[in-house]
Amino acid sequence: MTTYPSIFNDVIGPVMRGPSSSHCAASLRIARLCRDLMGGQIDSILIEFDPNGSLATTHKDQGSDMGLFGGFLGWDADDERLPDSERHLAEAGISVDIAIVDIGARHPNTYKITLANRTETHRLTAISTGGGMIEVTEIDGAAVSMAGDYFETLLYTSAPEAVLEVVKDRIPQEYAEVHIGEIQFVEIKSRELPGVQVLDELLARPDVIFVRKLDPVLPVLARRELYVPFETCEEMLAFNEGKELTLCELAAEYESARGGISRAKVFEKMRSIVRIMDNAIKLGLKGTEYSDRILGSQSLQLRQQLDSRALIGGNANNAIIMYVSAMMEVKSSMGVIVAAPTAGSCGALPGAVFGVAHSLELSEDEIVKAMLGAGIIGVFIASRATFAAEVGGCMAETGSGGGMAAAAIVEMAGGTLSQSIGAASLALQNSLGLICDPIGNRVEAPCLGRNVMAATNAVACANMALSNYEHLIPLDEVIDAMKEVGDRIHNTLRCTNLGGLSITKTAKKIGESLLEPETFFKSC
Repeated sequence: MTTYPSIFNDVIGPVMRGPSSSHCAASLRIARLCRDLMGGQIDSILIEFDPNGSLATTHKDQGSDMGLFGGFLGWDADDERLPDSERHLAEAGISVDIAIVDIGARHPNTYKITLANRTETHRLTAISTGGGMIEVTEIDGAAVSMAGDYFETLLYTSAPEAVLEVVKDRIPQEYAEVHIGEIQFVEIKSRELPGVQVLDELLARPDVIFVRKLDPVLPVLARRELYVPFETCEEMLAFNEGKELTLCELAAEYESARGGISRAKVFEKMRSIVRIMDNAIKLGLKGTEYSDRILGSQSLQLRQQLDSRALIGGNANNAIIMYVSAMMEVKSSMGVIVAAPTAGSCGALPGAVFGVAHSLELSEDEIVKAMLGAGIIGVFIASRATFAAEVGGCMAETGSGGGMAAAAIVEMAGGTLSQSIGAASLALQNSLGLICDPIGNRVEAPCLGRNVMAATNAVACANMALSNYEHLIPLDEVIDAMKEVGDRIHNTLRCTNLGGLSITKTAKKIGESLLEPETFFKSC
């Protein structure tokens, strides 16, 4: 089953609250599927994390628990109740145990979940693949592959082959398959749920035990006859021969084909995302507070210095630093942000794009176009590498955000397609090998500084590309190198809180202080 990244699924999104998309948004999506698997009736939950993975040391502090609890309750990723999801889950009478045990996980972000009520028990294994994206890999002992981009109907049955033959004729489907594990079931992937009458007829059969309906958790659905005009940057350039489309126009062509929606709808969907980003920056610049936090609203301090002309460098570059900081501060205060491409790197791309756009006095339409151009660069990264710091280090998050931003800035400046691609290549080359080692096990520092670095690197690389500097290595090859470097980074340096700055004496002191009523740094 072939799938292709979507700008709105994989790259720019989800709209969410929390410090980390790999933890908060992904875990919430996994738990939403768990809730559907149980028909909404859950009494007890066992969550198991592998000691050799990332989640064993980060699940509480980086928001996996919060996301899971909200998902078990059926909430969305931007629900304002998420910070109190543990309390709400307890009030709902659902008990939760979390165990760190060897589950033989091959992926660092593996969730093994056992759910029970008075009449049934189900087991589900899933992974967070980066930027809020997920894959369910096992249900009730049977291997599956669910990304949350279909309506999934599971028919638990004593005669799966017979039921499969019936549903092939009765239910419009993209895929239908028999799974035999601890329990037998037929899985049906479709773009809409089967009608009530059909399901009632199936339930009336003596060989059908029960039915579970799992709603999609991604905004853009997949389909069997899925077509995209290109998969790589090289193929995009070949596709564009004789057309002379801009990066933004090529992005719209891709996402329109990928999502089965018009180019106008693609543009308007991105506009809604741009407005959420804009609102987050404005909110951050008003000042933010949150108790479980290391840093205060430092963007206010920078704004004061910028207004008094006390800073070195141009106003545009300093505005970018301020916008990046504001966005990251909203994330750290549980405000609504857009993972772009992740929550941990949510500041670099919008901070750079809005900072440059405001300095050039560009319209919202130009920002939307730039963000679409950034999105297609992200598609190439998603298809060949990863956005997960747990897999590729911070290079995969802020590095990717910087590469996307560099291409977007060239687009806003009226540069050529070749210059946009060159800027992205240069920016990614500059971030190879960047590790992920958050201080105090929070996605704040050095995350903020690395977002700022990615955004300012994007501006520098955009200007170099606009000046026709040679980027030498084609973008596809840089992405491949990024994947190879990420695979070689030691697991202690990939968001596990086990290496780098995370294990310095002061970082440990900060982490310990967060367990106490008084934080290490007093919030502004």
